Formats: sequence, structure tokens, C-alpha cells
Amino acid sequence: MQGIIQRMLLSLLAVAVVSAAVLYVLYRWLIPAAVQNCSWLALLWHDVILQRVLNIMTGSSRPQRMLKAVQKNATKGDPKSVISAIDSYCRHKEWAMNVGDDKGLILDSVLTEVNPSTALELGTYCGYSSVRIARLLSPDSKLITIEFNPAFAIIARQIIAYAGLQDKVTLVEGASGDLIPKMKEQFGIKSFDFVFLDHWKDRYVPDTKLLEDCGLLKKGTVLLADNVICPGAPEYLQYVRNNPRYESRYYPSNLEYTKVEDGLEKSVFLG
Repeated sequence: MQGIIQRMLLSLLAVAVVSAAVLYVLYRWLIPAAVQNCSWLALLWHDVILQRVLNIMTGSSRPQRMLKAVQKNATKGDPKSVISAIDSYCRHKEWAMNVGDDKGLILDSVLTEVNPSTALELGTYCGYSSVRIARLLSPDSKLITIEFNPAFAIIARQIIAYAGLQDKVTLVEGASGDLIPKMKEQFGIKSFDFVFLDHWKDRYVPDTKLLEDCGLLKKGTVLLADNVICPGAPEYLQYVRNNPRYESRYYPSNLEYTKVEDGLEKSVFLG
């Protein structure tokens, strides 16, 4: 009888080990590989299922885990190492909705070309693109970044400070629709040279029109919009591509840390 029980326990243990191994392979390699080329599957897996599982398992949020990765792997005061630490974490450990390393190079190129004195970012998230932008600004330039989610803003401030860029970045919490009309009065901004749109996609058009109405765009202001293909901003593309006040160009790329098609839309305000 005892031998039978031992064999049953060994069988159960073997099943448990094999099941755990299969689940690990699915989680670590097979599912990520399977969703690499499908936009809705990639977003469902990374941004819904996996994020919730990891939140439960770790008792922390994805932004908190990214901050830990920065603190562990980046050099304090070195923006490049902060960017690299986040890219490495998000490509190999856990996906996140940063502009990412591939599209980040396009952002860098456009920003270097514009060389703005005043820049606005809509959608800070955890500060990745804020660091990416601020590190390329000239000493007297300023970046204002708007984040609606207070929990994201807490992490972003720490990541920006870890990169040593807190003096170049002003992070404002709140809704973009409420804050854009206050830019001139609150921050003494006459107009922006560069605007990076990376927040709610359904706010791209309303906020662009609000920037126009508030006189915050001048002739030559460059707007750069992320995720115009995935998850997509068709209304925005229609607006800037069919508007005689803009000259637009599409930069094809991939959704951050995947092979899913995505891209950036650069639009120059013609006045």
C-alpha cells in the first residue's frame, strides 16, 4: 500500500514538474513569439494578460518594476544608461508602452533636426520618452510633459531624476485638455517648437486643435505622433494629411519591442 502511495505521489510530482515546464516555455518563448506579428494579440497578451499576472505574482505594478530595473542596471545621472536599462527590460522581461528603441531612433533624429527651445510631450507614462527627449535638448531648452495618471507620474519623476534631467523637465499632472489652455499663463510659453503626441489616441485630434486655438503652434512647429498604426490614430492621420496647414510625412517602424507594424507621423505646422 505504501509503495502504491509513493508511486502516486511521484506521478503527481512528475505531472506537476512537466506542467510547470510547459507553462514556463509557453510564457517565456512560445506565446511571445506567436504574438510578435499580430497587433491585437500582442497588445492583449502583453498589456492585459501578462501585466495582470505579473502584478498579482509580484504585488507591484509594471511601472514600479521598470523603476527597479533602472535602479538596478542604470548609472545614476547617465540618461543613455537609463534608456538602455528600460529597453533591455522591456525587450527581454516585460513589454511596456514606451516609444521604444526602434522608433526612439526616429524620435532622436527628428528632435535633433528641430533642435527645439520649447518642447511639449503629451503622455509621460514612466518617463522613458521624457528622458529620451530631454537628453538631446540644448542647455537652455525646456520640456513640459503632461501625464494624466498620478501613479505613472510618481514613477516618471523618479526615472527622470535618476537620469539627472529633472532641471530640464517639468512634469504636470492632469488632463491635457485642461492644461493646454493654461500653458501660456502658467509657464510663460509663447509657442512650442516641438510636440510629441503619445497619450490617448482619441485625444490626438482634439489636443492638436486646442494647441492651434491657443496659439501654441507657430510656423515651423513640428508635431510627432506615436502609435499612428498600432493601436492606431486614423482620425489624426486624416486630419494632418488633409489639412493645408500641415505638411506630413510617415516614418514606418514597429510597435515597441515587437515586429508588429507601427510608425510615427511627423507634421510641420505651416501657419
